[in-house]
Amino acid sequence: MSETPRLPNFSALRAFEAAARHQNFSRAAEELHLTHGAISHQVRALEEELGLALFVRNGRHVKVTADGLRFAQVLGRSFAEIAMAAEALRPGSASARRLTVSSIPSFAARWLAPRLGRFIELHPEVEVVLQSSGQLQDLARDGVDVGIRFGRGHYPGMQVERLMGDIYFPVVSPHYRGGALPATPAELDQACLLRSVEPWAPWLQAAGLALAEPSGGVMFEDLSMLIRSAVDGDGVALVRRVVAMQELASGQLLRLFELAVPCAEQYYFVSPPAAAHKPQVQAFRAWLLAEVADFQRQLGGAVT
Repeated sequence: MSETPRLPNFSALRAFEAAARHQNFSRAAEELHLTHGAISHQVRALEEELGLALFVRNGRHVKVTADGLRFAQVLGRSFAEIAMAAEALRPGSASARRLTVSSIPSFAARWLAPRLGRFIELHPEVEVVLQSSGQLQDLARDGVDVGIRFGRGHYPGMQVERLMGDIYFPVVSPHYRGGALPATPAELDQACLLRSVEPWAPWLQAAGLALAEPSGGVMFEDLSMLIRSAVDGDGVALVRRVVAMQELASGQLLRLFELAVPCAEQYYFVSPPAAAHKPQVQAFRAWLLAEVADFQRQLGGAVT
């Protein structure tokens, strides 16, 4: 069993981080309510322990070295995380009641946000911060309690739970080409197929069509923008059912054909282990699973 690395003296780390941030021992001393000499002594002791200089000294003027700056930045982030974790433990603190949720944009805007009011009614004491992001950020580092992700479920170091799958099918505005809509999949070779990050190939293959993946024109990375383009009559879009439900229900979009293809990726509830035990995270998880189950019942189990 490997031996745990020994941490340097915490007071020395605090003194060094403040001195590096201010590039001045006196201002660091004021911040930490110490003397200039105490800061200097702590930094010297840390340099001796690490075996390298962290500052270049010129009289009373100091400049942090490149190695020192990188180390100070790591320490700064670590101290901030410790402070936030401690604040979250204090009864009645704002952070103890806050729930930060990061979701892929299409799911956040078109499925989650319209339902969040029901969670807030059930838990008025919880402050919900909804972040819309398609980036696979470090949830723990960025202070995110819950991530809603669309992928294969491989999120190392996280607590992961599958929410639901989804299906793809083509949709079109009822006004596309004056209402002369494709009547069979084969007629799509005469239609403008809108492009997005979701490829057409799996659906085209399932339909037995030898059509090439569409190229040229606009590539939509945001599925909400793809759906908007389809509503405007620009062409036929391949959509995920979960994110196109509003337009299908309102009649702004019509589903073409019965053929649907299951998505290889699925929706997942992802949480850092340190956040998973929070009461607001547990409450949100229970509410979200119930909402997903109700949604699937409404669809008759079509999205599994």
